Amino acid sequence: MPSLGDATGGRILFGGDYNPEQWPREVWDEDVRLMREAGVNLATVGVFSWALLEPRPGERDFGWLTEVLDLLHANGIGVGLATPTASPPPWMGHRWPETLPRNPDGTIRTYGSRNAYCPSSPVYRAFADAICADLASVYAHHPALRMWHIGNEFGTVCHCDRCAVRFRRWLQARYGDLDRLNEAWGTAFWSQRYGDWDEVIPPRQVQYVINPTQDLDYQRFASDLLLEGFTTERDIVRGANPAIPITTNSMTFFKATDLWRWGAEEDFTALDSYPDPNSPRAARDGAMAQDLIRSVGGGKPWLMMEQTPGRAGFRHVATPKRPGLNRLWSLQAVARGADGILHFQWRASQQGAERTHGAMLPHAGPDSRIFREVCDLGKELGDLTGVLGAKVAAEVAIVLDWDSWRAVELDHQPHSGFRYVDRIREYYTPLWKTNVTVDFVHPEADLSRYKLVVAPNLYQVCDAAADNVIGYVERGGNLVVGPFSGVADPDERIRLGGYPAPFRDLLGLRIEEYWPLPDDEPLTLRSELFGDFSARSWAEWLATGAGTALAEIATGPLTGIPAIVRNAYGAGTAWYVATLPEERVMARLLALACDQAGVESVLPGLPEGVEAVRRGEYVFVLDHGRGTVEVRSTVAATL
Repeated sequence: MPSLGDATGGRILFGGDYNPEQWPREVWDEDVRLMREAGVNLATVGVFSWALLEPRPGERDFGWLTEVLDLLHANGIGVGLATPTASPPPWMGHRWPETLPRNPDGTIRTYGSRNAYCPSSPVYRAFADAICADLASVYAHHPALRMWHIGNEFGTVCHCDRCAVRFRRWLQARYGDLDRLNEAWGTAFWSQRYGDWDEVIPPRQVQYVINPTQDLDYQRFASDLLLEGFTTERDIVRGANPAIPITTNSMTFFKATDLWRWGAEEDFTALDSYPDPNSPRAARDGAMAQDLIRSVGGGKPWLMMEQTPGRAGFRHVATPKRPGLNRLWSLQAVARGADGILHFQWRASQQGAERTHGAMLPHAGPDSRIFREVCDLGKELGDLTGVLGAKVAAEVAIVLDWDSWRAVELDHQPHSGFRYVDRIREYYTPLWKTNVTVDFVHPEADLSRYKLVVAPNLYQVCDAAADNVIGYVERGGNLVVGPFSGVADPDERIRLGGYPAPFRDLLGLRIEEYWPLPDDEPLTLRSELFGDFSARSWAEWLATGAGTALAEIATGPLTGIPAIVRNAYGAGTAWYVATLPEERVMARLLALACDQAGVESVLPGLPEGVEAVRRGEYVFVLDHGRGTVEVRSTVAATL
């Protein structure tokens, strides 16, 4: 199988989306001259060019694209060639309106933007496959081609009748017959039992609350349907030249696409990352996304496919990155496993929806702060060949599961503000601040190589995953589990007998009730270990068995109820946190768990805001603050 290493040519990839079709021919020569000046060695081409490549149904106009690839190759610039299928031409929606996607309420999302297609449409699929096949037949052996970029930011979900047919097929493959479907969906509730497959439809606008398992299964199906489109196009272009690596750009913490399934189908993973430079948590958000995209790719080097060197035009307040910030965040990505740093886009668009978005070559032209920074970054990345292919080592894993994420955010949960990714951030942040490197893992993955595993939320868990987590602790592992975990099985069937049913013995406790709270009514807790502290939004009426209470609620109807419990189980230790404590308590708890597990910081004792990551033989030290800090280290190779 080809890899990102086959595309790098021994140098970190650097460049961005190139859209020459938006500009007169005479601009192209200036583009490649400035690309060479900036050190660009990869341009992503053709992402949104379908209407120009196929101006009318069945026609082809590849001449301009050939000229662009030839020009880039003549100037030593490789190409990531996209299949243009993310944005069908207007003629498709106009002539075949059935190709347009529908909302749950039946509203048609018409053409005039991007991603206006139904993933189930046979018309769309036929035209998409044909343009992919023709592109591959012409360019699969072009000397500029370094990689294929399939589609763009997959995420379109449709609820039309064609999708209903595909959904029924997906359900038949999953359940086999209607009896098993009815059992899985709990259709005895509210008289929803199905007697014929044709009665089964996608979750649409309903009178009250949709069946939760129907909703959950449609989310699973929609991700799989999009993945099928990706693999179809992947296989088409791969058939023309199996040596060329293939990827697509992912939006990491995006509920609609299960990246554990997607990452397994890509030769390498790629990330679109746009942290808000106005946010004090932006560096953490970038690191968390990078750790995830590396993890879903099996720890292999990955590609930063999109970031902005300036401003992200889609933000409510589109503040540009301050001087030096794009360099800092680019090096953060390299530190966390990226072998390529690309941007959206090369030349800032003069027209169109993203005309205000930043670019490597801004509206001001080459005589600009941003372009000078781009040139400096290109030179710096060119000197970092020693990190290519190196792995990022982590002793801690955070469990992340798309099924649990989707399920815990279904309608009619105890607290509608209980958000899965918020829980992930709350546990990731103290580890990131203390420079403890983290992998993300699927709950059924091999956990044995990690000294500490953290599960911020495992609301929904299958038997195999529960056994995997329990076995990890039993064999000597250290585990921290967050609230509202172990509640339901994959059919959204509540596990009975007291929560969290599969983990009661593991955690040494039993929960009778969940006790969500209004956000403006914080809990007060007392603890000899942590001192008095506050928590918010969530509590649980629990009793310890074998577990030891480390903190308990001090006021209100839950006074005296434990909120943090530690339990020895087998050869290992499990911690349970039954609330949402303030950050300092979470930091203290995770520090204790790390210490017990023997987890070490990459560089302990660094000033606040200074990040350290080890990649191979290198340690990257990144200062996210605004002042000056002094770092003393005996590490041999420090950047």
